Amino acid sequence: MINYERVLKTYIDKTAEIDLNVSIGNFTSITKNVKIGSGTVIGNCVSINEGTIIGEKVRIDDNSVVGKRPIRAKWSVVQNLDIEKSLIIGNECLIGSHAVIYCGSKIGNYVLVADSASIREKVVIGDFTIIGRNVTIEQKTIIGRKCKFETGCYITAYSLIEDFCFIAPMVITTNDNYLGRTEERKKHFKGITIRRGGRIGAGAVILPGIEINEDGVVGAGSVVTSNVPSKKIVVGVPAKVFSDVPVEQLLENQGWE
Repeated sequence: MINYERVLKTYIDKTAEIDLNVSIGNFTSITKNVKIGSGTVIGNCVSINEGTIIGEKVRIDDNSVVGKRPIRAKWSVVQNLDIEKSLIIGNECLIGSHAVIYCGSKIGNYVLVADSASIREKVVIGDFTIIGRNVTIEQKTIIGRKCKFETGCYITAYSLIEDFCFIAPMVITTNDNYLGRTEERKKHFKGITIRRGGRIGAGAVILPGIEINEDGVVGAGSVVTSNVPSKKIVVGVPAKVFSDVPVEQLLENQGWE
């Protein structure tokens, strides 16, 4: 059993299951039914909430919150708070400082969640994916393996992003064509879909329901109002097909499988 007296001003609930080979910083809170695997390092002032399951050799830096329960404004469209309490974080993940990961999500193995990133409830993230600094991933989004989300990009709720996708800094995605007006909008909420190897350049805006097909590329600063064909580059406002993706850049020629 862990020696609770050795942990300075840190709260650990008696129901928590913590491997002996776990390092826990000061002023950290670990609540009911948390499980933490061998070799994990927890920083200072970390909050680990009820039911969170953390794998082996995970690092969680100072001031992060994992397993956070969602909150809703009274006028929010989505009011259902019946979310699974458990958050699952796989083996050898790195969680930066001030990151917030909500309950009901599942993070794969070897995932990096950088400083100040936010991952909402019911999000699934595949192995080896990188979530950059200040990135926000909204609820009910599914992300595949070996994707990269760079600083400050925003992924809207109800999105699907497959393996090997690249999202550059400050990309904005959307899911509501009605801009918050009329009851009709509630029938049509839809995030974006990015198929395998899709890439989006810095500062692009993707409208609701858009699909970027396999190996499709969106140029920096573009506004995408229609689906992006496979292996094509689109640019402009609104975005139009500019050229084919160079053969040497196609996913099939990278040897990543």
